[in-house]
Amino acid sequence: MEQLFNINLKKISSSKEEEADRQKNLNSFLETGLPNKKDENWKFTDLNQIIKGNFKNIINNHESSFDKKIQLIEDFEHNSIILVNGFYKSSDIKFEEKEKVKIEKFNLSEEIIEHPNNNLYCLNKALTIGGFKIEIKENYKCKKPIIIYNYFNSNLENKIINNSNKIKINKNSNLTLIEYNIDENSKFIKNTFENLELEDNSIFKSFTIQKTKSKGYFYKSILGSQGNNSSYHNFILSSGLKFNKVDIEMNLIREKSNCFILSGLGLGKNEHQEIKTQINHLAPNCRSYQKIKNVLEGDSNGVYQGKIFVKDIAQKTDAYQLSKALILNNKAEFNAKPELEIYADDVKCSHGSTSGSVDEDAIHYLMTRGIELKKAKKLLINGFLSEIFENIPEEKIKALLEKSIEEQIDGI
Repeated sequence: MEQLFNINLKKISSSKEEEADRQKNLNSFLETGLPNKKDENWKFTDLNQIIKGNFKNIINNHESSFDKKIQLIEDFEHNSIILVNGFYKSSDIKFEEKEKVKIEKFNLSEEIIEHPNNNLYCLNKALTIGGFKIEIKENYKCKKPIIIYNYFNSNLENKIINNSNKIKINKNSNLTLIEYNIDENSKFIKNTFENLELEDNSIFKSFTIQKTKSKGYFYKSILGSQGNNSSYHNFILSSGLKFNKVDIEMNLIREKSNCFILSGLGLGKNEHQEIKTQINHLAPNCRSYQKIKNVLEGDSNGVYQGKIFVKDIAQKTDAYQLSKALILNNKAEFNAKPELEIYADDVKCSHGSTSGSVDEDAIHYLMTRGIELKKAKKLLINGFLSEIFENIPEEKIKALLEKSIEEQIDGI
């Protein structure tokens, strides 16, 4: 494992004490190494073999120079944050009251809440170069979304990026955040840990979309807590990545909190994507809703592991979980592991998973109406994925995401 990683801690450390702390965490990571299928959390994804099979010498990223101008999305009013290779560069909150929205570089001296039983957290602590921190003050509803332009340049070949983020939405406030990944087609690894804190009556909506195909290998762990009557909406639309795993654990710690996780992914040749969720219902009268949809072409591999945990005091829980896969090639593979662990008796919980191929009768019907095969298949795929937009009331955001989905379908 040490031979695979060629790490320089001095260039990212500001003191000998910091370097020693980084070395301690790096040693902890190297003792166990990258996760494999022996780890239940990685039951369907052997990251150790995937990384070893695609990288011979991994070095850590410490360069932050950048002189290009990033093309912002037009005809869509928004605030912006610029990240380059994981480094926080700048922000422009032009539509908001500046004193109500606090955005800054993540402070490395500030501990991110530990993500338990996750050896990649030790790697992140050893090599993190920052990230961002967002705080929305009490009683403030953001007027426009914030788009994070997550830019990766062409100098990242065989490098690993580690960063940490924190998002806090205070009482009676809301935020819509769109993470927009732009990639110059380097082969790199990104290891991100993110903490969320949603206080009472807050609303946080998060969207992840990919502008272009990517050779990147992405891992992201999200750990969050929700207060009374808070709402968390996470829409994952990050198609086009060589490898991607999103690991989400949300703790519904106060009554009437709501958690929604929806994903629509198109996976092409030799692409691997996994979504793993654990929703912990720890208080009464809470709701969670998860719908994961994958379209798989070529020899792609899709995975969904989802667990719903209901504590004994969490009566009146309403939890729903469903994964669906549309398999377009017999070499493609989809694995699902839905779980329920319930200790309360007055609950409504359900889960399920289905997979199948394109409906040939529907294809035939469309072709008899003069639609060619390729377009007919595209219409059915679009219909399959578009269901995830049911919970997006904002028409401009919906239009932006639908355009992204259509481009992803063209690239499958």
